[in-house]
Amino acid sequence: MTKFLTQENVHAEFHSTIEKTKDKRMKFIFPLVIFTALSLTGFGQRYKSSLFGIKDDGITLNTTSIQRAIDYIHENGGGVLEFYVGRYLTGTIELKSNVTLHLYEGAVLVGSPNIYDYNINSPYTALVYANKAENIAVMGKGLLDGQGRTVAYNLVDQIQKGLLKDDLKYDRATTRRPSVVYFRECKNALVKGIQVRNSAFWVQIYDQCNGLVIDSTTVHSEAYWNNDGMDIVDCKNVTITNNYVNASDDAICFKSHDPNQVGENVEVRNNVMRSSANGIKFGTVSRGNYRNFKIVNNTVYDTYRSALALTAPDGGIIEDIWVDSLYAYNTGNAIYLRNGDRWGADRGPGEIRNITIQNVYAEVAATKPDTAYEYEGPIEDLPRNISPSGIVGIPGHPITGITLRNIKIIYPGGGNPHYAYRGTKPEDLDSIPVMLSAYPEFSQFKELPAWAFYIRYAHDVTLENVQFVARNRDYRPAVVVQESKNILLRQVKYIEPGGKKKQLFTYKSSDVKTAP
Repeated sequence: MTKFLTQENVHAEFHSTIEKTKDKRMKFIFPLVIFTALSLTGFGQRYKSSLFGIKDDGITLNTTSIQRAIDYIHENGGGVLEFYVGRYLTGTIELKSNVTLHLYEGAVLVGSPNIYDYNINSPYTALVYANKAENIAVMGKGLLDGQGRTVAYNLVDQIQKGLLKDDLKYDRATTRRPSVVYFRECKNALVKGIQVRNSAFWVQIYDQCNGLVIDSTTVHSEAYWNNDGMDIVDCKNVTITNNYVNASDDAICFKSHDPNQVGENVEVRNNVMRSSANGIKFGTVSRGNYRNFKIVNNTVYDTYRSALALTAPDGGIIEDIWVDSLYAYNTGNAIYLRNGDRWGADRGPGEIRNITIQNVYAEVAATKPDTAYEYEGPIEDLPRNISPSGIVGIPGHPITGITLRNIKIIYPGGGNPHYAYRGTKPEDLDSIPVMLSAYPEFSQFKELPAWAFYIRYAHDVTLENVQFVARNRDYRPAVVVQESKNILLRQVKYIEPGGKKKQLFTYKSSDVKTAP
């Protein structure tokens, strides 16, 4: 067994390589607008919540009194509404311009269990909601608790009794489930320091906002299905820093619901996340475009699907994305890039181009990485062996301009041809479905012919200083390049027990080159 298979040597060599490349700069200009929140943290007069008759007993429903406090502060030039130790029961409250909610340590804003206490006739149902507000903040060391499981069950109860109408897909309500936070078309918004827990739907939604900072928050939400930690939808000028996210769905997810919008100028830095879906994900939905993202020094662990997934199946374009220093431990997959043509009739298929991913260390799990978490990802269709990472485009719309540099991915290996098999004969490779309209996930093709990386319908891809390590011998080659062109593999190493074998296989591809 080589030295690379010991934890100490893996980390020593890998981190030495990272330090040598820290000073390299991205090749595109990143005009990130950093929003400073200094004016918010001390903005205007400060008001104690008790001044407005708001009770901290966890029993009194405070929706009306909290809303009156917010309205009053907004109408009088802005300021800070302060919550001290206690439990403040409430339904939907709407945050207004120039108002900050400050929850001190020990203060808990508790969502009502009654679904009728929320703005369920709005498309933006949430515990804390803001629409077209400016200079707003939710901050402090307190807690927002959505009581999501109880709320969701009570909503289903009302639907089953015929009092509310819903499709109840998989016995889950498809509408009206409240998020904990929903900011829509807001400018200069700050969410800092708080804990956010237990949503009935996506935990936090920031939709078409401009100037957004999410910093030093803690998200714990395994309360119910679709508990994305934070969804950033068609937003501009965003920083997401120093957060911890534990979610039963995607941890940090970038979406685009509007084909006329662009999510751009976004920095994601120094976050730790765990997910029963993906760690950092673009899409879905991806109807509009994404550009100028910088994703630096993030850690993903115990994550069921991909540590990093860039998916564009709905007509949008993902371009100019820079990922540096991503660490993934016990994840179902490391990297997955995939476009498609699911809902793109008005625009055509999605596109992915000009992506740099460097300084990545990942350990792919041999078994289900989120086993024993309260809400696990679904059981995969079997049989299939452990899937490789992938760059998988579609005919006529290849994924283009991809650079992977200083990458080390450790796989369990051990693929068993008697359990599931996909060979490298023409008939095997031609039988891999294109799946134009399928939901994009790294395991969607079931068995693939490579144990480390699968590239199909891709142009202008460079792998430089990349190591693929298999802990056990696998019947498949490490890398398969299929129906692609201009692929360069420079200083790519394959480490697999059991002797040498052909590790790079190409099929219907041109200009596939290797270099020392």
